[in-house]
Amino acid sequence: MRSITANVVAPGFVQTDMTADLPERRRAEVLAGVPLGRFATPEEVAGLVPFLASAAAGYVTGAVVPVDGGLGVGH
Repeated sequence: MRSITANVVAPGFVQTDMTADLPERRRAEVLAGVPLGRFATPEEVAGLVPFLASAAAGYVTGAVVPVDGGLGVGH
């Protein structure tokens, strides 16, 4: 047995150069659907990866973990 796990980090909108270029109207539309009311920081998305790669997550496999501020809740 190799104990290989496969998981997915599924980010929502993240503060990047790409999202900084969104027109203000589109940005407001997106944020209206995000319960936390803001975009994620890259660090918030990346923070999940060490856990999923650690022994503490050794029994976690097949998971899709949204890091989207609640954007996907109820969809």
